[in-house]
Amino acid sequence: MRTDPLSYLGEELNSLKQQNLYRHLRILEGEQKARTTFDQRSVVNLSSNNYLGLTTHPKLRERALAAIKEYGVGSGSVRSIAGTMAIHMELERRLAEFKNVEAVVVFQSGFAANAGTVSAVLTKEDVVISDELNHASIIDGCRLSRAAIKVFPHKDVDAARKIIEALPAGQRKLLISDGVFSMDGDLGSLPGLCALAEETDCIMMVDDAHASGVFGKNGRGTIDHFGMHGRVDIQVGTLSKAIGALGGYVAGNRNLIEFLYHRARPFLFSTSHPPAVAAACMAALDVLLEEPQIIDRLWENTRFFKAGLERLGFNTGLSESPITPVIAGDGATAMKLSDRLFEEGVFAQGIAFPTVARDKARVRTIVTATHTREDLQFALDKFDTVGRELGLI
Repeated sequence: MRTDPLSYLGEELNSLKQQNLYRHLRILEGEQKARTTFDQRSVVNLSSNNYLGLTTHPKLRERALAAIKEYGVGSGSVRSIAGTMAIHMELERRLAEFKNVEAVVVFQSGFAANAGTVSAVLTKEDVVISDELNHASIIDGCRLSRAAIKVFPHKDVDAARKIIEALPAGQRKLLISDGVFSMDGDLGSLPGLCALAEETDCIMMVDDAHASGVFGKNGRGTIDHFGMHGRVDIQVGTLSKAIGALGGYVAGNRNLIEFLYHRARPFLFSTSHPPAVAAACMAALDVLLEEPQIIDRLWENTRFFKAGLERLGFNTGLSESPITPVIAGDGATAMKLSDRLFEEGVFAQGIAFPTVARDKARVRTIVTATHTREDLQFALDKFDTVGRELGLI
């Protein structure tokens, strides 16, 4: 009998279990809402990227259903062959207008947008200068490009400058940072990095996934928040988080977008968005423009929850956004904190190495606009109970 050539994977899983790092997938049994049901338990949901509650917004539901009736459930092809529909082009036009850029291309996910763009615009002759805490999709895109990768300490503009000054003057360079860092919730050093890119003739790229719909006027992102319009060459945004649907996009000048139409592999080799998704994304843009008070509610809730965690004495790092880590230290403790909170009715997922540093394991909390004060106070009370039980406060 043939032995299982994948038996080593079972050994790896057993190792995770022995370290108390093994996780099973929590199953959502209803809508993605602020209070919902996972694994047959009613919980306050602090693990969703649904910042504005748009996954269930009536306007998005209505537009998605109308698009299905008019266009069907799928596009039937990749964009570069027969899968570019009028609704896709209209979404890209609307996004470009929203982001104040010449053009936009939509990808199937934010991960595909980052990885596909970096690997398309660079070659093995080029170099990337990347913040050490940039998203995994940026890291993978850099590897796929075969460009040299130089990493600078988190948000350290001076260190990035030293790296760049040591490189050959004529070498093509891409300087890249997250707008909002997904694990710590702090903002990238965009003003300093944009100035550095201009001084040293670097391409400036920002992954603004967790800022889309959250920062800037009507949720236009950190480029708008910092007043950096015209100073960022490549902007990446998401349609999967605050926008409430699915996908990612790249915004920039017309040459960049036309080039990605021809060379970005996820664009060339993945079927395009279902019409319902494109329609829902456009409806979300309407909500951002017509109901800006929903973003105000997000920030009111964020300030309330952060203040509560700080009063309790938790280590919440350097968060400046609705992403607020509760840092527990080692991975096993973080997972125990997450599990006990879930038992008490709060879903806050544990995050450990290799996603974060070994001594910075945490539960990551994300507040949304649709949490009530009662929801948030309930969660704070449970953090108080469990945090004392585990000796974290």
